[in-house]
Amino acid sequence: MTTRDRAAELKRRIELSSATAGIIGLGYVGLPLALAAGGAGYAVLGFDVDPEKVERLNRGQSPLKHIGDEAVRRLRDEGRFEATSDFSRLREADVIAICVPTPLGRHLEPDLSFVERTCREIAKRLRPGQLVVLESTTFPGTTREIVKPILEASGLRSGIDFHLAYSPEREDPGNPEYSTARIPKLVGGDGDVATELATAFYARFVAKVVPVSSPEVAEAAKLTENVFRAVNIALVNELKLVFQKMGIDVFEVIEAAATKPFGYVPFWPGPGLGGHCIPIDPFYLAWRAREFGITTKFIELAGEINRTMPKYVVDRLAEELDRRFRRGLNGAKILLLGIAYKKNVDDVRESPAFAIWELLRLRGAEVAYHDPFVPVIPKTREHAHLAGLRSTPLVCETLAHFDAAVIVTDHDGVDYELVARFLPLVVDTRRVYRTSHGCGAVVRA
Repeated sequence: MTTRDRAAELKRRIELSSATAGIIGLGYVGLPLALAAGGAGYAVLGFDVDPEKVERLNRGQSPLKHIGDEAVRRLRDEGRFEATSDFSRLREADVIAICVPTPLGRHLEPDLSFVERTCREIAKRLRPGQLVVLESTTFPGTTREIVKPILEASGLRSGIDFHLAYSPEREDPGNPEYSTARIPKLVGGDGDVATELATAFYARFVAKVVPVSSPEVAEAAKLTENVFRAVNIALVNELKLVFQKMGIDVFEVIEAAATKPFGYVPFWPGPGLGGHCIPIDPFYLAWRAREFGITTKFIELAGEINRTMPKYVVDRLAEELDRRFRRGLNGAKILLLGIAYKKNVDDVRESPAFAIWELLRLRGAEVAYHDPFVPVIPKTREHAHLAGLRSTPLVCETLAHFDAAVIVTDHDGVDYELVARFLPLVVDTRRVYRTSHGCGAVVRA
């Protein structure tokens, strides 16, 4: 069969939804993608190295709180979804999507080890006629300079024997307005045929697919989206420090500015950045830029400002403890409200709560947390020693043991009024308390 014939056959199977999609990594990106593809009629094989997650999914149970069991169970019962840790089954897939983590190393350098290991697994089973799509966020050049050579070590050639594309994930966990199917999908292929095939694949279950001229453009676009957010969040975080000294509420300022119908987009300050994208993606671009002899001063300054926010929160807490009670953090019992990086999800990746926790611990404080979405802290690479700690019940008896609370994540359903009534000090980093409600315990940070 010729290259053209294989591509035509794959496109036919895609358009009939008779192709098999292999999704590697069944986390916050891969699982929604798998469910969306399965909902469009594709048979979906989900691959993950976590056997417990695989077992749960095959029982019809979602490992993510913002994705219910029903969607997983329905596709499983219809025979359109199966999870596995057996990577030899990659041969069964017509389209393979890579949705694995791309974290930072200790020196803020890109860590592509998950992508590279995954590509080596694919290369062992790669067969003619397959389409491979990288979705993991990364720097421009990754798809063609790193992924492509690993796959071609199989002896097969991109654009001839198999096809390769980049389509960045744009998930926003817990956002009910923008599901996978409603978020426009960028696609940049290694050649026109790869772009055409990837576009056809996503068009079956995404409302709008936007082809671009190359994988590099798609890679750069994803980084640009999150650099934009990181820089603007850094700006309002810095404005918060300025306006606080002036006795001005930065949240009210932002709301007032947002009444302008053009030329302004509101961003909100907080205790630091969290999640897999905004704290990480700018450094991918900054690292790549240095290879071309360019220093990204603006991006790196924004990163510096955002990384200092947990220290600012801890300093603010210490200042209030000293001012109100003539005591420091050493020996103080502090309750962190919210350990997830954003409200109403169970995602703790890069959460600023961990940085605040470590700073408090270094200054001698005893720390506990309450989070209805994270009953037990999962194992993380940087904070493995906290794994297994359980959420403290938010009741009068437990609150009586704490000297202060810090609101890190503003989950719905938390009794913040109870907290303000029973604790002598509450540091609010999210403007949960619009007013003090007559309670002098609340200060903003």
